[in-house]
Amino acid sequence: MSRRAVLGGALALAALGGGTASASRAPRVLIATNEPWGTYHVKPLLAEAARRGWRLTQLVPDRTGVTPGDPVPVATPDTAPRADLLVVTGAGDWPADCAARFRHLPLVASSLAYQQPVEAPRAKQLHPRLITSSSPAEARAFGAYLGTRRRIRIVGSPQTDNLPVRAPEPGLVLVLTSVTHPDGTGAAAPGTELLLASAEKLAAAGKRILVGLHPREDRSLWDRYEISDVPSVHASARAEAAIGIPGTVFPLVTAVGTPVVGCTDPALTVPDYLLSVCSSTITDAGQAVDAINGAHLPDAETLADAVGPVGGSARRLLDAWSRFAR
Repeated sequence: MSRRAVLGGALALAALGGGTASASRAPRVLIATNEPWGTYHVKPLLAEAARRGWRLTQLVPDRTGVTPGDPVPVATPDTAPRADLLVVTGAGDWPADCAARFRHLPLVASSLAYQQPVEAPRAKQLHPRLITSSSPAEARAFGAYLGTRRRIRIVGSPQTDNLPVRAPEPGLVLVLTSVTHPDGTGAAAPGTELLLASAEKLAAAGKRILVGLHPREDRSLWDRYEISDVPSVHASARAEAAIGIPGTVFPLVTAVGTPVVGCTDPALTVPDYLLSVCSSTITDAGQAVDAINGAHLPDAETLADAVGPVGGSARRLLDAWSRFAR
């Protein structure tokens, strides 16, 4: 059975449900992402939601991909609690199907991870009342992805709300992985072989390697090295520089003050702004040592464009959502 059929089947079971919020009740928000079981983009919002007494629930097709103990509340469409707002973070099949099923709810589109700046096939099926993004550069890509020229509200990334104080350790390099093997939650990015070979070159040159794993990456590929037990943004404060496959975390690492080098496989396609924050990009592992030794931060204008406002981002995002929760 195809992944789309599974997602569609889950939605077919959903009751319409819903309801309206009273002025005195904190909003109840359903969230649907392009990575249906990937709760890691919602997790940074939990503290601010709890402070306000909000209830956030991520919609999942079923519980097969739910990690035991995950702090993000999840529900299938047929078990979803009554809600006042639906937030989609993309226009993939799952969020688009959820938007169709819960069409009685006000809809907001919020970018919590990068999207390709090419209109998604189902983008025109979404009619959000508000669109938000982390930064001006991300907003340009998200707008193209949604096929709109509407104004997009810039709120910053919640992952930058509590940035660590940078204290680089001599010779320490942070390796930022992507996802090697696609799964039911989402796709993969090419470049793991290049990144593995680059890590080997750096280790042979005397660098200490600390690995920041993507939440869906295969840990066994990297277990020869120290694997960070904190999120990559926080781990980056320890590193003199970082190297990896360009992704959402790249601008956030530069916001900490750590320069990044991009490993760019010929098959990799990412928005230009993720490359703009790179000190350099490499296509051969033999370039890794020199690239790391010469790594530097982008200029302030590029940094501001790619990162957006730092501090208070979860507050700004939920403030924006609150205007449309009924």
